[in-house]
Amino acid sequence: MTSFDDQGLPVVHLSSDGWSTEDEATATCFCGAVQLILPLKKPGLLNRHVCHCIDCRKIGSAFYQSNITVDDTYLKHVRGEDNLSTFSEKKTIRANATMSNYFCKTCGTLMYRRGARFPGLTILRTGTVDDLSLADTKLRPQVEQFIERRAAWSKPIDGAAQVVGMHQPSDIEGIL
Repeated sequence: MTSFDDQGLPVVHLSSDGWSTEDEATATCFCGAVQLILPLKKPGLLNRHVCHCIDCRKIGSAFYQSNITVDDTYLKHVRGEDNLSTFSEKKTIRANATMSNYFCKTCGTLMYRRGARFPGLTILRTGTVDDLSLADTKLRPQVEQFIERRAAWSKPIDGAAQVVGMHQPSDIEGIL
């Protein structure tokens, strides 16, 4: 297991108890009140994607979001589940499909999203993962979606599938 204390991993928030193993890693909000354990392999880890849709831009306050989709049965709340506030909306990129956003009540970090169109799945924000090196390895994006909305200055990710609109599982088959 790699942890902040024994490996000198970067601490970019107020918590220093994040860790990663070959199979799992922690994701923590900025203040440390909410911490999750997510899978790093199938069958729990379903995909890694960058999204350029309007919803992700607005809810994430950035021109795109890096996301991890996991099977809910593999997502564990270590602490702070009761410290999550929910904001749900129906006016999303998919009309009349409720998307719920889960934020830390203390610091406001968006931890994950769950959608009516994706039962049993959670879309985590890659930026909450404590081991930053995973963004270049196990959590590197497989696909970019809604590329028609990508900012002109943002270049495609090498090796990632490029998809107009929302990606489908077939778009990422064979992409490690």
